[in-house]
Amino acid sequence: QVQLGESGGGLVQAGGSLRLSCAASGRTFSTYAMAWFRQAPGKEREFVAAVSWSGGMTYYADSVKGRFTISRDNAKNTVYLQMNNLKSEDTAVYYCGAAQNTIAAMQRGNIEHWGQGTQVTVSS
Repeated sequence: QVQLGESGGGLVQAGGSLRLSCAASGRTFSTYAMAWFRQAPGKEREFVAAVSWSGGMTYYADSVKGRFTISRDNAKNTVYLQMNNLKSEDTAVYYCGAAQNTIAAMQRGNIEHWGQGTQVTVSS
């Protein structure tokens, strides 16, 4: 069982940066691929980024490529999302997710464990 907790959200001006963190409990964190999703008001939850269990492979939604970077530190049981050049359309609740699954499956929303989410608000 993995429990996830996100932090680092907040209010930022357009063009600014934030770094989200997702801390995991349990000793099996390094066996999970990790992903970030987001959900804006009135919209469905959407895939943002994913990282393989080793950290060697990363994947991004087209909307965030070149602006967001996902990384993980297995020694700290933590996955990060560095968000640069934020835009108003990035405003959403951001969730981290874990799965012992393929990245393709995770991108379709096949997540085994979810965090509670952290709010990111970008003002224009």
